[in-house]
Amino acid sequence: MKLKGQRILMFVDNIYEDLELLYPKYRFIEEGAEVVVAGPCAKAVYTGKYGYPCRADAAIADMKEGNFAGLVIPGGFAPDQLRRDPKVLELTRQFHQKGKLVAHICHAGWIPISAGIVKGFKCTSTPGIKDDLINAGATWVDEPVVIDRHQITSRRPDDLPQFCRAIITFLD
Repeated sequence: MKLKGQRILMFVDNIYEDLELLYPKYRFIEEGAEVVVAGPCAKAVYTGKYGYPCRADAAIADMKEGNFAGLVIPGGFAPDQLRRDPKVLELTRQFHQKGKLVAHICHAGWIPISAGIVKGFKCTSTPGIKDDLINAGATWVDEPVVIDRHQITSRRPDDLPQFCRAIITFLD
């Protein structure tokens, strides 16, 4: 129960990467964390890339950084839509400014890029957004997990065990 008493925020929207949301969610719950999955609308059901449904616990608009120990952003194509929401970017910047966990995997790096918080950080992602991260000022590497200060990043679903271990260790 390494995360007992910790609250973690995750974002969801349609076409999220099923494993990148669900694997960490249940892994953190297993360690005692309370995970809040927030989407554009509270209680709405969002469909993953592979068809798995996820009901949002809350609306992104109602979330406050101060209520959470960290932010974990799953990939898929949902981040491309979510990064257009000013509240998503505001929350992401707030976690960053407080030095709290900002973890992103695969295409989820689009949100920190749009929030303007990757400059000067070493990170990884799916190769599909490598140029986006580099152009935003990050140093990109092809590794399963990268930990740079309070940002933890991974490339793809195969990296989820290392990604989750790094997050649990950071928050423990």
